[in-house]
Amino acid sequence: MSNPAAAGDRRPLTPALLLGVLGVVYGDIGTSPLYAFRASLLHFSADGVEAWEILGILSLIIWALILTVTVKYVVFVLRADNKGEGGILALMTLAQRQTHGARAKVAVMMLGMAGACLFFGDGVITPAISVLSAIEGLKVVSPALDHVVVPISVIILIALFVVQFRGTQQIGAVFGPVCLLWFGTIGLLGLIETVQNPQVLVALSPYYAVHFAFEYKLAAFIAMGSVVLAVTGAEALYADMGHFGRRPIRAAWNFFVLPALALNYLGQGALLLRDRSALENPFYLLAPEWLRLPLVILAAAATVIASQAMISGAYTIARQCVQLGFLPRLSVKHTSETEEGQIYMPQINALLLIGVLILVLAFHTSDNLAAAYGIAVTGTFVCTSCLALIVFRRQFGWSLPLVTAIFVPLLLLDITFFIANVLKIPEGGYVPLVLGGVLFLMMTTWQRGRQLLFARFRQDSLPLKSYIARLPQSRTVRVPGIAVFMTGQADYVPAALLHNLKHNKVLHERVFFVTVLNQDEPLVPPELRREVSELAPGIHRVLIRYGFSESPNIPRELESLNEFGVAFEPMQASYFLGREQLVAAVVPKMSRWRQYLYGGMSRNAVPATEFFRIPSDRVVELGVRVAI
Repeated sequence: MSNPAAAGDRRPLTPALLLGVLGVVYGDIGTSPLYAFRASLLHFSADGVEAWEILGILSLIIWALILTVTVKYVVFVLRADNKGEGGILALMTLAQRQTHGARAKVAVMMLGMAGACLFFGDGVITPAISVLSAIEGLKVVSPALDHVVVPISVIILIALFVVQFRGTQQIGAVFGPVCLLWFGTIGLLGLIETVQNPQVLVALSPYYAVHFAFEYKLAAFIAMGSVVLAVTGAEALYADMGHFGRRPIRAAWNFFVLPALALNYLGQGALLLRDRSALENPFYLLAPEWLRLPLVILAAAATVIASQAMISGAYTIARQCVQLGFLPRLSVKHTSETEEGQIYMPQINALLLIGVLILVLAFHTSDNLAAAYGIAVTGTFVCTSCLALIVFRRQFGWSLPLVTAIFVPLLLLDITFFIANVLKIPEGGYVPLVLGGVLFLMMTTWQRGRQLLFARFRQDSLPLKSYIARLPQSRTVRVPGIAVFMTGQADYVPAALLHNLKHNKVLHERVFFVTVLNQDEPLVPPELRREVSELAPGIHRVLIRYGFSESPNIPRELESLNEFGVAFEPMQASYFLGREQLVAAVVPKMSRWRQYLYGGMSRNAVPATEFFRIPSDRVVELGVRVAI
């Protein structure tokens, strides 16, 4: 198999790099011990839990960590990088590249979009359940503090989202050390309890998981919906590969994170084998009484870090969706002068905050939210497995028997987790489905609307070559200055130019037709960024390419044309943009409600001037009526 190595594969495994991996990649899965084991056992707690039930659930959790995280993501999926970048959309573009036929490409795209939508649902639920589960430790310290759990959680969450505009650069310096302390603490607490009751180590055998499943049958299947909470955050391993590379992610998991998590779960199991009343909160009761309040504070810090990782991931996925044409233009604020990936998106931040607060106030406890959590995670797992199967078979050339032997069992496990969570839809599983469904509807509507819009432009516009050929005979008056016409159709005359000629009856001496092309790769090399061709004296066509992990800056790219021998003076340039006014066609290509939805999204899109970083005082906007 040959595929490009992730950028991080060439970096030395320094302590600083490994600390960064702990703080960003493993924050989410690292907080799962707060609620996963207890939520799984609660299904069988009505008449008390027996030792074999504890060992069975424990075995299921540990083998879920081994199969889903270690085997699926660490061993296999991390190999499928798109020029060093990971994540569901990067995997989708890889799969599309190797897929033939329009319908197959659409099916692959739908899988990627569905996975991205569910990731957003996960991004709303993770901060809510993580912070709630940490602050619920106050009830273990003192039951009288029960009434302050929700208010404190709300205050922490509001503070977390309010400071997002500052970026993660400053606070990121403490993420790694805090997570190092967190994993070290929970691993040590689990180890101490396991040493005192070593019989719990038999749960490492898959026999207990299989025995539990055969004994309980349907009930065990239902419990799988809570067992999957132990692997929430696994998708972050793949999504954050572009930041660190696969080697440090694998090293941190294999030699520190997995042992710490396994020890903590074993410790919780050992505690319950010794004292069944510890089911009230086995995570916090692992600690001696004097350590519980400091542990609550440490857990709160860890859950804030886990929440931050999901929020940053939501920004990244949202920007990729915009660049791939799945969402309208959104405001992107860069919070670092050196790191392209450190961004802040105010609209996404506001929507996430509203969603998180609604969940906390509606569900009140992490146990109630657990039902809503799993379905978003498992849905993304299923989409990733399906796309990985295509990539490993077609791009990497694996034989069909090999791909089947590896990915079909993993896909079946993901489907089992997903169906188990589908059963919890009435209890709260509907939340991510509703969120994901609304987003999926918006994405498909936006993409379809843009297709129809471009088709109408091509139908109504003149071919650019024909216009240029007739220009010398046309008596068009040329005036001094530079005109930059932004157009999505490089081979057709922009509507803004035709309207400018119609109303002003002049054409500038120097004209640039600029088209931004979004590529199906994360980053475009500088030497491939710009392509310039002279169509006629003083008239140039400029193609500017961006990857789905980049943000456009048109003035900067045009100014760099001087390197190509094409003079461009920014202070002489005027940018001509068309503002589309959508109207219904005689025979509409979209249903009326989709037209309303597309029109609303279009009106609320960030202006092109802001998105492309064009100086607003140099812009001329011309209205264009488009019937679709």
